[in-house]
Amino acid sequence: MKLATAAVVLAFAALAARPPAARAEDLISGIGLTHLTVYDQRPAPDGKMSGSPHVHAVTDEGYYVISGRGQVELHDLENGFRTVDLAPGRYLQFPPGTLHRLVNTDHLVLLVVMGNAGLAERGDARIYFGKAVDDDPAEFDRLVGLAKAKGLEGALDRRDAAIRAYMGLVELWTKDQPAYYMELARFIRVHMQAAARQVSSFGRAVEAGPMAWGQRFRKRLENLPGGSEEAGPVLYVPSGSTTLGMCGILRPVTTLEPVGPAKDAGPRK
Repeated sequence: MKLATAAVVLAFAALAARPPAARAEDLISGIGLTHLTVYDQRPAPDGKMSGSPHVHAVTDEGYYVISGRGQVELHDLENGFRTVDLAPGRYLQFPPGTLHRLVNTDHLVLLVVMGNAGLAERGDARIYFGKAVDDDPAEFDRLVGLAKAKGLEGALDRRDAAIRAYMGLVELWTKDQPAYYMELARFIRVHMQAAARQVSSFGRAVEAGPMAWGQRFRKRLENLPGGSEEAGPVLYVPSGSTTLGMCGILRPVTTLEPVGPAKDAGPRK
């Protein structure tokens, strides 16, 4: 019994001594990184391979094209609707309040850079389903939950429901721009009001990410010309697991493991 107890104690000690896996907030400056393959399993109702149109309230987003080609469709209250071509090596960044949709024309794969450690995947995003769905919380929740309920087919069904409404918004741009701007403003306002109810949780994420990194940078400056104690290098190794996101299949960089010393490292001199 004593030996068994000692073994348990040693096991817990080993776990306690092991450096914890890093969080998404531990990426440089508290950003989020995600490998994204934009949906191309079947076309949306408008005939395009695409993700779901959506908007963020407080999070900036950037796309670096790894491979393939496509477009991103952008809508904002200052400039309206325009399309930007995406090709390998291009990088596009846009602020919150920009309704956007990714279109995949040739196996489009991106590295997505998100402000606030990927806060958008924790509530700071709203898919555009149109006014009727925004006025019906139960239907909105049903549509949002399709990916979880039905897997990939559910994610594509959710996308299709969004695109059917989105086609009407795009048509307003060509036929009635005052009505287009009114509808875009309505949708953005709905999401901003919803986001305002999550200020506390959003604030905690910002404090744990970019604000904490800002304090770290300031400490480094204050300590010059000396250095400061820092955590060691960390490494992300893809696990093969994926998430069905609004735009496509996601592989977020969320588990960072400490990089230990080389196995053949000799004593320090």
